[in-house]
Amino acid sequence: MRVSWGLAALVALGRPVLGQYQIWDIWQTVWDRSKLYTSLKPSQPINFGSPGAIGAADIDVDDTSTYQSVWGLGGGLTDSSALILNNLKNTNPTNYNALLHTLFDPTDGAQAAGLTFVRIPIGASDFSARDYSLDDVSGDTGFNQFNINNAPSYLFSVLKDIHAINQYLRIIITPWSPPAWMKSSGTMNGGSMNTGLVTQYATYLLKAVQGFQNQGFTPYGISIQNEPENSNPSYPTCTMPVNIMAQVGTTLRTLLNNNGLSYVKVLGYDHNWDDAANYPVQLMQQAGNAFDGVQFHCYAGDVSQQNTFHTQYPQKEIYFTECSGTYGSDWWSDIKWYMNELFIGAFEYNAHSALMWNIALDGNGNPKLPGTTSCGGPGCRPIATVNSDGSYSLNQEYYSMAQASRAILPRDVNGPWGKRIGVSVGGELNWALRVGAYVTGRVSSTDWLRYSLVVLNWCASPPSFAYEVADDMVWRMCRDDSASTTWNPQPVQATIEFRGTQATYTFPVGVTTLWWYAPPTSVQSNGTEAEFDGAIYNDAHGEQQPMAAFH
Repeated sequence: MRVSWGLAALVALGRPVLGQYQIWDIWQTVWDRSKLYTSLKPSQPINFGSPGAIGAADIDVDDTSTYQSVWGLGGGLTDSSALILNNLKNTNPTNYNALLHTLFDPTDGAQAAGLTFVRIPIGASDFSARDYSLDDVSGDTGFNQFNINNAPSYLFSVLKDIHAINQYLRIIITPWSPPAWMKSSGTMNGGSMNTGLVTQYATYLLKAVQGFQNQGFTPYGISIQNEPENSNPSYPTCTMPVNIMAQVGTTLRTLLNNNGLSYVKVLGYDHNWDDAANYPVQLMQQAGNAFDGVQFHCYAGDVSQQNTFHTQYPQKEIYFTECSGTYGSDWWSDIKWYMNELFIGAFEYNAHSALMWNIALDGNGNPKLPGTTSCGGPGCRPIATVNSDGSYSLNQEYYSMAQASRAILPRDVNGPWGKRIGVSVGGELNWALRVGAYVTGRVSSTDWLRYSLVVLNWCASPPSFAYEVADDMVWRMCRDDSASTTWNPQPVQATIEFRGTQATYTFPVGVTTLWWYAPPTSVQSNGTEAEFDGAIYNDAHGEQQPMAAFH
């Protein structure tokens, strides 16, 4: 960005300069689908000028307070998702390539979501063709028969294609169950682990990390057990008490360190928000040194419960790793919920990631494990639906994630990721907007930082309604458009306050992502700085190498 000497001098003195900040970039998804993650190109910039009267809503951006880095969004590459994508590759390679780029291309300005996290089951899940582990030979405690190729070959083929598109790819591997012979039930479907095999199970997980390495992928992190409070006899599941997960994690951490894998994160819990105050807290009490952090799912509780863990262990990382919608639900209601709870909310409550479940399935939420009761009814909806004729469609999960991802992706190749910063909303219609704010660093110290807002305008009502009822009724109205007898989506004219200057923008009912650039200023950090060394990693010669940093 070109800056005049006079402007630079005023900036150096810390004085706001009218017109120095300009909004040129706006991406938008609107409730009626008239815009779907559409890049708007205003003919004139939206300038920040002298502060005046505030709008109906007033967004106050506080860049003196920074919080955690957001390292990306993503989804689950189950066996079923990989099969669906691989079939598309064989039948329509052009559409396959287009879909993968639409999902995963992180290039600044690309018409793509830039998804960065991929969560992969270790062995079978409810979205596999059959039950299997990576060592199904009973009693093989030496793991002589361990074989990463028990996983279907198309899983690694599709993963290779994704990695070729997104060099920032972060892979989290997660077991749905230990091998059947390690369990008291003798089956992968339901039951619990034999507690006498803690060391052997940790070795199995180490072998899984090494197996992915041998396929050319170094996992970013490994979970000890998916949903350890869930046992279902129709698909791979395993209950695991806190003390057993603590023992496995401690043993695995030592094994990883001793095998040159100290950078692979060990992650715990991996279950719903509603038990955030108990299981993950107890896990840190028993084995905090072994675990880098914990993971949450959306199926019980609400996102604010992440904070009950964060307040007790602020230096431990939080990852949001699973949620799924179902076919047949309302498109706009889903987007409101996703933005509020996940793609603004999860980050507001200190998550470093936000992932949905299956990346791709067919229009009925298939294929699934034969006989499973998981995702019953209309079926779990993926991020993208792939049809038998080789066409595909992007679901509400995609558009929600793309809007959020656009705000935190690196501005420069191999550059830093976005960090959450302080933001508040005032004004008469403050309840109408849900806002996340982020700052993205630059590779060159002379380049201005990028400041981004993700804004959900989620209210629709008769114009007089907002002014004639109590605040709590307005809030309920905001949360549930169906409470109104008249559907009347209302754009909100908002002011944006930043460093003593003010801009004005009218937000339609929908999701808007916009940004501007500004020089660095001193910040007060409130984030979990100890949890991350500031480096962005890439796989090179079998090892993770730092590519860039944001300190």
